[in-house]
Amino acid sequence: MRGSGWLLALVILLWHLPTLAQPAFTVVPLGVQGGLSEGNLSAYLVAAAGSTDYVCLDAGSLYTGVEKAIARRALPGPATETIRSRIKGYLISHAHLDHVAGLLLNAPDDAPKPIYALPGCLATLQNDYFNWRAWPNFGPRGAAPALGKYQLQPLAIGQELPLANTALHATAYALSHGRPFQSAAFLVRSGRHYLLYLGDTGADAVEQTQNLRTVWQAVASLLQAGQLRGIFMETSYPNQQPDKQLFGHLTPRLFWQELAVLAQLAGPGALRGLPVVVTHLKPTADHEATIRRELAAGNTLGVRLIFPVQGEKLAF
Repeated sequence: MRGSGWLLALVILLWHLPTLAQPAFTVVPLGVQGGLSEGNLSAYLVAAAGSTDYVCLDAGSLYTGVEKAIARRALPGPATETIRSRIKGYLISHAHLDHVAGLLLNAPDDAPKPIYALPGCLATLQNDYFNWRAWPNFGPRGAAPALGKYQLQPLAIGQELPLANTALHATAYALSHGRPFQSAAFLVRSGRHYLLYLGDTGADAVEQTQNLRTVWQAVASLLQAGQLRGIFMETSYPNQQPDKQLFGHLTPRLFWQELAVLAQLAGPGALRGLPVVVTHLKPTADHEATIRRELAAGNTLGVRLIFPVQGEKLAF
């Protein structure tokens, strides 16, 4: 019995090695909410651990978020220097304003760099924003003069692409954000380790798609191997929100329903201790507190729920 107990302890230790290992990623949340506050909308800087060469996952809030991060000593000042020099590019899940407003507003003072997204998202940026009617044309095409500050880099679903001037690579997957509107998930790699960032998404059962299942299938083996360091996943509404009024978002019930699919694919206990960062909470009324309670109550998978704070650095 003594020998078998030692073996069990070793198995548990090995199982949790990804948690105990040195961080592979640094993340600085620049905006964490899904509405109301213009200065706190979806945006997350991510870099390989030890590097300050960041890519920005969505860009709803930039300048305000960087200032918050400077105040919390998560980034050096001044804010304009971080935006121009330390952010090497943007990964945009979709072109709704709460995910791109910071990019647009800071574009006049930004430095040239790539914007990575699925083709439909890039078309919206170029045609609907960078057109000299909504905003100056900082894109490479369209209404003259095309200033060409941003290089619009289309992502092919399921194909990894290196992110220029960083140590990171990214693979995009399609999500359904209220059919027929498309969003994207980004699987970001540093060395042999990964972070999964989900843009706004509805559940497969509600959206009548297999998009999230495709993402779970892509990452299940990484989770089994201890290479998946964390998941960023939205929960916009409390459970009381009717499915017909979700507009391509998740509730705590649907959040756990989707992660149960990943658990089924990866095997029993595979998600235990995995950091899952809860994004895009809509703070209307008391929704945020309700969502937190409902997520905690439904956590039968044993994941480590993280509610990010604007400007507060995270390590994975």
